[in-house]
Amino acid sequence: MPGLEPLSGFRVVAEPAAIDAARWQGDPTIVIRSAPDEAFAIGATGVELADPAAIVVEETGFAGTWLTVEALEGHVEWALPATRPGLAQGLVAGVPARAWLADEDRALVVVQAAYVAELEARLR
Repeated sequence: MPGLEPLSGFRVVAEPAAIDAARWQGDPTIVIRSAPDEAFAIGATGVELADPAAIVVEETGFAGTWLTVEALEGHVEWALPATRPGLAQGLVAGVPARAWLADEDRALVVVQAAYVAELEARLR
């Protein structure tokens, strides 16, 4: 398993319609919607939103690694979503994490930085 790498980008909490219409600056590779009013744009360097009350902060508190969907299935006790791309949240190898399923074959496992060593040890 490759090691978990730090992920940086921008986290936004805003009206869902504002996030839907957001113009991300930089080249975000993935925009994870963890809730209708919250998004984490990995790789973004900024964002333009039509919500004056939005909370926009640079996010550096997560790490991630790409796994095959087959490998991920071996470390979870819950069903992965059938829709791709799709987000799932739960315990991965007993550690709280998110899995962004890019397609039928690949999943980005995202974990808070505080859990990196624990997840790496459990995925070996």
